[in-house]
Amino acid sequence: MFDFTGKKVLVTGSSSGIGKAVALEFARHHAKTFVHASRSMEKAQGVCEEIRKEVPDADVVPIVADFLKDDVADVLYEQTGDIDILVQNVSIQYRVAWDEITDEQFADQINVNLRSSLKLTQKYAPYMKQQKWGRIIYVGSIQQHQPHPMMAVYAASKDGQMSLVKNLGKQLAPFGITVNCMSPGTILTPRNEKVLEIKEYHDACLAGIPAGRLGKPADCAGAVLLLASEEGSFINGVELLVDGGAHLL
Repeated sequence: MFDFTGKKVLVTGSSSGIGKAVALEFARHHAKTFVHASRSMEKAQGVCEEIRKEVPDADVVPIVADFLKDDVADVLYEQTGDIDILVQNVSIQYRVAWDEITDEQFADQINVNLRSSLKLTQKYAPYMKQQKWGRIIYVGSIQQHQPHPMMAVYAASKDGQMSLVKNLGKQLAPFGITVNCMSPGTILTPRNEKVLEIKEYHDACLAGIPAGRLGKPADCAGAVLLLASEEGSFINGVELLVDGGAHLL
């Protein structure tokens, strides 16, 4: 159904988890895919090798940029040049009670999860506007809908991201650019592995998902590809929840 031949896509935070699954699917559907790791080029190269094992003709390029640095957008652009599709998946999450979070933890989450979303869009949107085609996809969170006692600031950063989606979706639509958000629920990723090993937490998460199972990174990849595709060109300024129905409870 999807064909991204001739398209260049950057998937931030694609060295593991959801981002890795998204990068694999773009490569599988013929996009030139930039695989991003925050600090380790070796890790990014390893993911590219994994993708090539599944997709021998994959056009994948490893890149590195630290989202805690102010120049992250410039560093990324130097490695990618202009792109057609931007998937902003990278994020920082601190599980800390709202009244215990430090200024540094607050700043990290706002800068990486929200500020970088705007900085990268500012960097990559001009080319998209020039060519009258582009896709910008932010990766949100179920925390936007289900408050968690240990993730108040993380949720706030993702709510701010969704506000950008609606605002920029309206402003960029006349240029053939769509801006959307894919928000995952509880997904079996390295970030969640440790906490999901706690039986009580695991069972509570499962009880809150009408689909009766935890999500897999691949569950999110198809949703991102839809939002990035020509078939999804009339979808704009929305949040697509991939949570097995958890937001319904």
